[in-house]
Amino acid sequence: MTTNILELAAQVGSALQEKGLLLTTAESCTGGGIGQAITEIAGSTGWYDCGFIAYSNASKTELLEVPAALIAQMGTVSEEVAAAMATGALANSNAHVAVSTTGIAGPTGAVPGKPVGTVCFGWARGDNVHTERLVFAGDRQAVREQTVAHALQGLLRFVN
Repeated sequence: MTTNILELAAQVGSALQEKGLLLTTAESCTGGGIGQAITEIAGSTGWYDCGFIAYSNASKTELLEVPAALIAQMGTVSEEVAAAMATGALANSNAHVAVSTTGIAGPTGAVPGKPVGTVCFGWARGDNVHTERLVFAGDRQAVREQTVAHALQGLLRFVN
């Protein structure tokens, strides 16, 4: 894990703690990488509630209440599914803020209009949900690291 990611996680923790907020994570393509970065920070129990690793479509539906019809209509890697993952994580935790990731880390999995490196993010706090779609370059590890870093950067903007 890079120093940059750990610094971002510490900054997120400070921002959440300052506001008395708890975080939850809903991860697919990052496989728990955001949660790992967060729990590397001493004292994260004060601001991190829990994390969901919902890798399969069935787990997204079962754990996060993402409608199967939404996945079928929009595709797993979509801003709509990222938003539903984030709001589902909030609904199924004690957290106030959520971040979600769903993407194609590669080297396979690309579909028309969604190349390898495509990642959708969701950030939710109450009824306020923000989504974003980016395409990262590099191999599987590089895509996942960039995704974790961007998710944390987005949390900083979203919480502050």
